[in-house]
Parts: sequence; C-alpha cells; structure tokens
Amino acid sequence: MNKNQAKLAGQKRRARRVRAKMHGTEQRPRLTVHRTNANIYAQVINDDTHETICSASTLSPEFRETGKLGSNKEAAEFVGKLVAERAQEKGVTEVVFDRSGFLYHGRIQALADGARNAGLKF
Repeated sequence: MNKNQAKLAGQKRRARRVRAKMHGTEQRPRLTVHRTNANIYAQVINDDTHETICSASTLSPEFRETGKLGSNKEAAEFVGKLVAERAQEKGVTEVVFDRSGFLYHGRIQALADGARNAGLKF
C-alpha cells in the first residue's frame, strides 16, 4: 500500500467511526462535508428517508458569481453560509455535523463556523 492509499484508508476508517455515532433525522438532519484539493462540498441529509434536503459547493453558481476560486477557508465559509441559508428555506434549523473523517480544523472548521453564523445550530 503506497502513502496515498494509506491516507485514504485512514480517512475512510475515521469517517466510518464518526458516522457510526450519528444519524440524521427529520427534526435534526446530518450536515456532511467533503473536501478535495480543488473544491469543498456540503449536504444536509435525512438518513431516515435517504434523501438530500439541500446542498452547496464551490461549484455552485452562487459561488462562481462571486469570482472567488479554489477551496480555501474563505470559500469554505461561503459554502457554509450558503448551505445554511438553503437549509433554513427548507425549514431546517438544527443539524448534526458530520466531518466525514476530516480533522475539525482549517476548511472544515471554516465551513462549520459559516453555517453557525448563518443560523444553523449544532
């Protein structure tokens, strides 16, 4: 197993461990985050019905209109605010935060802070 495969395997193992302890419901869905080197993605998911309530990413038209590029902390905070606004439009005010095995630091923390500042509670 090379270094990249080992890192990915560790991330998947952490994601399973974190995910086993939480479950998104209708009253409190799961806000899950995925990041790559180029983009960051967020989804609000109801695990009972297996449906995505809303989502946002750096590929969204609203983000592209700002003229910002990449997947930095500034972009992550914008995506957090965007997903929080979309969730509140659908009537979601409280979520469970699923960091998907990523450390709660940097871009993941910036996205969470952006969502909190926009009104989501977790």
